Amino acid sequence: MAEERRAVKTLKAAQESGAYQKEWFRSLHGRVAAGEDFAYLNADVPMEIFRAMDIPFCVNQWWAAICSAKRMTPRYVELLRKAGYRDDLCSYCSAVLGESMDPEDHEVGPWGGLPRPTMAVTRLTCDCQAKIFQLFAKNYGADMYVMENTLPRTVPENWWDLAADRWEELYDSDRLDLAVEELKELIAWLERKTGRKFDDGRFLEVMALVNEQEGWYRKTRDLIAAAPVAPVTVVDTINATMQAQWQRGTEWAAGHAKRMYEEIKALADAGHAAVPNEKYRLMWLGRGLWHDFAFYQNFEQKYGAAFVWSMYLAMGADAYIRNGFEKDPLRALAARYIGMEDFLHMPPWNSGWFVREAKNNRIDGVVYMAPANCMQAVEGSGFIVKALEKAGIPVLLFRGDPVDDRKWNRENMTELVGRFIEERIIGGKEA
Repeated sequence: MAEERRAVKTLKAAQESGAYQKEWFRSLHGRVAAGEDFAYLNADVPMEIFRAMDIPFCVNQWWAAICSAKRMTPRYVELLRKAGYRDDLCSYCSAVLGESMDPEDHEVGPWGGLPRPTMAVTRLTCDCQAKIFQLFAKNYGADMYVMENTLPRTVPENWWDLAADRWEELYDSDRLDLAVEELKELIAWLERKTGRKFDDGRFLEVMALVNEQEGWYRKTRDLIAAAPVAPVTVVDTINATMQAQWQRGTEWAAGHAKRMYEEIKALADAGHAAVPNEKYRLMWLGRGLWHDFAFYQNFEQKYGAAFVWSMYLAMGADAYIRNGFEKDPLRALAARYIGMEDFLHMPPWNSGWFVREAKNNRIDGVVYMAPANCMQAVEGSGFIVKALEKAGIPVLLFRGDPVDDRKWNRENMTELVGRFIEERIIGGKEA
């Protein structure tokens, strides 16, 4: 990798979220040390149940991002290699398995390392991921719990128009029925495991706070899309959004989303340009490049190219809100999480949404980092590229790893994206 260079963040909201996460993680260590159960969850597990029961938890993808940002992933991958595992396991999930094999004190990990989990919970969305969670749980002596994943029979047109208010129409009824029963079984298991009782009133509060938080994300997403020049780039919004998403259902997360919107609105109202010489708007498709966020800013000064869109803020805007949840909150929660694989990883659900978002955000070109080794995020990259190109939006597709920087070369990738901007975006407009 090139010389160390850190991304320049300007939003107070991004700095606030990082500071909050550090303090939260410190308190998490304290709770686990005091004997509380601690759950390690995959991102598509309905964490709102754990929030309502006040069960401490950490999200797999968030922890992988932290390990990457702190340059710990190569260490964990090397531990896996020495244990006999192949070198191309999906590092987003397997890094934590490597950490569980660390023969040294776990305090060498980021922020004191991951506390010892007593529960590992995932969904059967990926055979590889399920096995990783099983091995991880065994290494820590944690109980493993798995939830089913179901697939849609039909593809609704413009799912984003249905998700918030007409979510009962979005999914097959029997698919929702099964998910609700699974939620009830999860609650019963957690009550037996932890001795805590599920509180319906508290659950309603959590659901309301999530809706409030995601509503601010929708306003922020739409504000950035409509602004004549982008008041902020993904360097700030990815960090600020993702960290708060894993705290969703809390007063802090809802308040943070509001403060982020107000901060960005003030910048937009003042005519502030995150990239003063903005000429081109770029969309970043794929997971965040956690080990090299400065990469996003390599094209601002030379080309006036601003990365203004990522899935993190946009998913918050379109995928999480469930209005009318009060009538049947468990069913509304089921309708929130069972479609995550559809929205992100299944054409034409994802490809149609990407085209819509690209048009709304006046995107000039898409830089698409498809997963190099993730079995879960197969996502139909060919269909995505075809849909965007058909809409007249040029795409640069490459394979990469969001958390393992061993095969990442900033100079080569900067040259690749620069050439794409010159030939496909600038050249395309001049043709």
